[in-house]
Amino acid sequence: MKATETQLTRFLNGTKQFVIPIYQRTYRWETDQCRQLWKDIVKVASDDKISGHFIGSIVYIEKGIFQVASPPQLLVIDGHQRLTTISLLLIAMSRRMKEMNMEGEITQKKILNYYLLNSEEDGDLKYKLILTRTDKTTLIGLIEGTEITEPSSKRIIENYKFFEDQIKKSPVDIATLYKGIKKLIMVDISLDRSQDNPQRIFESMNSTGMDLTQTDLIRNYILMGREISEQQKYYNQYWYPMEQNFGQEEYADLFNRFMRDYLTLKTRDIPTFGGVYESFKSFTIGVTPESFEETLSDIHKFSKYYVGISREKEP
Repeated sequence: MKATETQLTRFLNGTKQFVIPIYQRTYRWETDQCRQLWKDIVKVASDDKISGHFIGSIVYIEKGIFQVASPPQLLVIDGHQRLTTISLLLIAMSRRMKEMNMEGEITQKKILNYYLLNSEEDGDLKYKLILTRTDKTTLIGLIEGTEITEPSSKRIIENYKFFEDQIKKSPVDIATLYKGIKKLIMVDISLDRSQDNPQRIFESMNSTGMDLTQTDLIRNYILMGREISEQQKYYNQYWYPMEQNFGQEEYADLFNRFMRDYLTLKTRDIPTFGGVYESFKSFTIGVTPESFEETLSDIHKFSKYYVGISREKEP
């Protein structure tokens, strides 16, 4: 593990791509968390006596996941909520700069090329941040300024509009706001998969502003550490359909309740609401890698029963 304190803008700059793995939770920051970040940036932007503001750490796997690629792809273990939120603010700033035909130290083109795009690349490699599923298509649509198609990410759109509104009505001009963003400080933590245990590190972390749920921990336990092809298969065939069935807004709470009932049914022991993850690990401790898919398939099957009853989808 290597840890370095650095400016967020320096961390984002340069040709690289941050990839959010499929086992990570979707984007969940709410307006209140965006409002706090906005206030922090405006405060440091407006006060020359404040040299920096710490926003937490970004943890990623530097080696051992992807083949050698250009740009280098970094698998984000912790910090993707902050990366996404900062990206939304930068997109809103760049749009405003275009409307105002801003010139000077910072322009729309520089914001895009420094922090949002790998301008020399094509396809997905063009984007510095690659999210999962609907989060990905919604974020790319905002960067490109294209029409957002359904299904879309409600949180991403809401928070982008929040920043867009704040920028328009704020007495702080864009140049000063950018000065505040340049004062954001973070800890850059890179892991080596051959030496560090990403699952153990993930379990010990809570992302700034929003704790990990039992559902987050279970999903990561199921998917993290497996080969990419196996992750894709398990996620696409079993986990993503469950996310869709439970619904974007209710997914975390409903899945946690479902898994508690599922484990009660299978083990005849009722887990506490805060102990569902540990109970799930105990439940699967004797499951061989070969039969793990059968367990996941069974969870998927019972989740459909649960959704049918709890969301009144049964006739």
